[in-house]
Amino acid sequence: MTVRTRFAPSPTGRLHAGNARVAVFNWAFARHHRGTFILRVEDTDVERNVENSLETILEDLRWLGTLWDEGPEVGGGFGPYRQSERKRGYGEAAGRLVEAGLAYPCYCGVEGAGEPGFRYPGTCRTLTLDERARREREGTRPVTRFNVPDGEIVVRDEVYGTVSFPPAEFGDFVIVRADGRPTYNFAVVVDDIAMRITHVIRGVGHLSNTPRQAVLFDALDAPRPVFAHLPMVLGADRRKLSKREGASSLVLLREAGYPASAVMNYLSLLGWSAPDGKEILTPVELVREVGLERIGASNTVYDPDKLRWVSGRHIAGMPLAELARAVAPFVDPARVPVGRYDLTRAVDVIRGRMTTFAEINDHLSLFLVDRGPELGRLQAALRNDAGAGAVLRAVAGELAALPEWEPRAIGGAIRAAGKEAGARGPALFHPVRRAVTGRKSGPDLGQVLGVYGRDETLERISAALPDGLAQD
Repeated sequence: MTVRTRFAPSPTGRLHAGNARVAVFNWAFARHHRGTFILRVEDTDVERNVENSLETILEDLRWLGTLWDEGPEVGGGFGPYRQSERKRGYGEAAGRLVEAGLAYPCYCGVEGAGEPGFRYPGTCRTLTLDERARREREGTRPVTRFNVPDGEIVVRDEVYGTVSFPPAEFGDFVIVRADGRPTYNFAVVVDDIAMRITHVIRGVGHLSNTPRQAVLFDALDAPRPVFAHLPMVLGADRRKLSKREGASSLVLLREAGYPASAVMNYLSLLGWSAPDGKEILTPVELVREVGLERIGASNTVYDPDKLRWVSGRHIAGMPLAELARAVAPFVDPARVPVGRYDLTRAVDVIRGRMTTFAEINDHLSLFLVDRGPELGRLQAALRNDAGAGAVLRAVAGELAALPEWEPRAIGGAIRAAGKEAGARGPALFHPVRRAVTGRKSGPDLGQVLGVYGRDETLERISAALPDGLAQD
């Protein structure tokens, strides 16, 4: 059996963390089994559709890395399947059920969809052909109801076990509306059959839909897929996470500078755990480890602090050149004059402190300072400090003689100058740091000067000496 999974969002807004988690599980599970991951947009409920929502959903999924494997060809790639373009298949399937006596037209004028506690009493189930014809002549447009079989409906779920549902809980339900549009539960089943979906992995909120879908699979003479319902994701207030909670929106996470790999990793931890308890997983590791057997049934909480921790670990593990490219769009030239410095070296200095790409400005501004009035005042103060001057001259001499400009060599040169000038600790390092960066503290000084470069460093030290370095 070739595993085939699907993610089926409705175009009612951008993806939030709880919904994106479903995409991650379906994508990773399909990849784990070398199967197929399908994207299907459930857009038949036109009243709820939001303009441009589909485009933003596709953008979010591409950024996250959950790319789908098939669909209508679009510009050399695949677009998603759309239920609004599959109406013929729903009509044909409904017709087969009516012909087989497993569904019937209902002229009562009420659908009951979305009405809590509604139970259709089966009024039209036993109408004769003549009575149906009379209703048709009167212009009544019927809905089509499924004739729910007697007896308990038993569903096997990979997370929640065997679950039984008495049919009296929902009665004969509508599968096609009076205007010809399929209802959610019917369209889902027809599409899952047509697309040969083997595993339906979705949020536990859909567990209540499963008995209706299960009997429809049976009636259409199709095998039921494997059902696995993920536990509910709660917000910090222990209420269900929703699209209205902007902090969990994927677009906001992207704009805040979270790596896509970190978001994927964190979403996978919402209700699932790796066999060895490992929490930091690359997409490749997630695909290798993912499985239904380690999904928990208890509700899980979306924790922004845990997400930031996961994000920091991913940033720390990124190849340096890749990280420098990733943070570049987030650098604010008004705060960090990066054009005059080596950004890659600068990122290497502070990468262990970052939890998002957007933090680059806060960390770089601790030691990347442009020449300006503030730095000039500090350098002027140093020019009046004889002890600082002796240290700066000795340091400049050692730095100028370095055969290579690397952090370890720079640090060694500063310490050698300290021995020459009889200074160590703060008396040695503070004058150099203040002359170059204007700061009292910051990252390792050898790394910092490595970012500034030899020429810029020596020019700044010269500016902090009464007569500069020209006479040395």
